[in-house]
Amino acid sequence: MKKILLALISITGCSALFRGVPLCSAHSKWNTVKLLSVASVLSLVILLASCKGSTTPADETATPEVQTPVSVTTVNDSTLVDYTTLNATSTFQKRSVIKANANGYLQTVRAQIGQYINKGAVIFSIKTKEAQSIGNTINILDTSFKFSGINHIKAADHGYITQLNHQTGDYVQDGEQLAVISDRSSFVFIMQLPYEMRQSVKTNQTVQLTLPDGRLINGNIASFMPAVDTASQTQGVVIRVNADSSIPENLVAKARIVKSLKQNTQSLPKGAVLANETQTEFWVMKLINPTTAVKTPIKKGMESGDQIEVLSPKFSPQDKIVVTGNYGLADTAKVKVIK
Repeated sequence: MKKILLALISITGCSALFRGVPLCSAHSKWNTVKLLSVASVLSLVILLASCKGSTTPADETATPEVQTPVSVTTVNDSTLVDYTTLNATSTFQKRSVIKANANGYLQTVRAQIGQYINKGAVIFSIKTKEAQSIGNTINILDTSFKFSGINHIKAADHGYITQLNHQTGDYVQDGEQLAVISDRSSFVFIMQLPYEMRQSVKTNQTVQLTLPDGRLINGNIASFMPAVDTASQTQGVVIRVNADSSIPENLVAKARIVKSLKQNTQSLPKGAVLANETQTEFWVMKLINPTTAVKTPIKKGMESGDQIEVLSPKFSPQDKIVVTGNYGLADTAKVKVIK
């Protein structure tokens, strides 16, 4: 800067001014004009020098490139199964009603609610009202006449006593209901199937049931009820199970039905698939080089667990798809793949 000032002074021929030498009177006016010109030039030079000095090099102000850390995955060639869950209620299809065979009084009752009864076992004993009235008079008059007036009632089937209507000493009439036996071999679950899913369920199809206590049991579709509920438009489906006796009647279980099945289809983890707010557009972030990910629209298929089927486009096994860190990434985003 100093060299520039000296050069300008020497050009104007007025360096004597800066050494304290007075100007001659003949050239005072001309020298005054020169001084004003020099002052203007100096001001301009100083202004330009100050601007240049305050300017920062471009490489010092450039913003460093931002790379989002992500992890990647590849497409899977897998089998996807779509399940639906329906309610199924346990019940006994066959029940035996035990009835009184005479008018009289119950002498013995060998049954309790929940008790298992074998076929042919004596459950009730009834003493007729006539025998109760005359007592042993007939046997006293004729010892060869073996008359007790007591009738025994036996179980017609094996099963559990699920209903008991009378106790010892009760008077009952002929044909009156005494108890109900539920046949254990007729124990099933009745599943309510929406009729639009009728083609998804076949006879002898295996069904997995989940009980409220977390136990899993397998069953088979045995038959379909011949009627549909008017309000819900559901059809009862009989599921036969090989279960122990600890499952009570009227227990509601969850039946898992295979709704659809696809084999050898390409899929991606759910975290790799992004969507808009209305869930009408879907895309993934695909790497086109080690540091750049681009938005790639896809057509989504069925979902199974944590996997989503990709119908199109067809990805190669070498394609890298961002699976974490992809939320909010713009198209053609700079990324850094982390292990």
